[in-house]
Amino acid sequence: MKKALILASLLALGAAAQAETATYKIDPTHTNATFEIMHFGTSTNRARFDKKEGTVEFDRAGKSGKVDISFDMTGINSGTPAFDKHLSGKDFFDVATYPTVKFVGDKFTFNGDKVTTVAGELTMKGKTAPVTLKATNFNCYQNPMLKREVCGGDFETVIDRTQWGIDYGLAYGFSKEVKIVIQVEAVKQ
Repeated sequence: MKKALILASLLALGAAAQAETATYKIDPTHTNATFEIMHFGTSTNRARFDKKEGTVEFDRAGKSGKVDISFDMTGINSGTPAFDKHLSGKDFFDVATYPTVKFVGDKFTFNGDKVTTVAGELTMKGKTAPVTLKATNFNCYQNPMLKREVCGGDFETVIDRTQWGIDYGLAYGFSKEVKIVIQVEAVKQ
């Protein structure tokens, strides 16, 4: 009888711990992803990814989570159609062959209740490599219009684009380092 009570208690604790993980859906109207690269050491070229979707599983009490976000590369937008066409071509993203970029991160680090980094893997052009996003802001709040909790923040990282086979312009002096900046908000489901 005592063993049955202990087992039931352990199962109840496990269920309670699991119940703390919530799923959040990326809000595309409050999520923006951009990249920046130096152009001949003189100015910074920028573009954004207009089409994105994903989810976040987040357990604040357990200090864990998982983010799974995809970018439809047909939505690349630099504000200049000719540059967008070049970025979509084989010199850069080869969108016809690789239409999606995906980040999956499941290693969250915290400072108190605030997420400070999310580490995971970035898949681009058929190659996957580790990436760590640093949180420059993180917060959860009760959205008064949606009547639901929203969590999000500003995240950034610098990658070496050659890891994914994007080496166009290196011989001209273009940087291989690319800064990625993501502002994200996700709505609790």
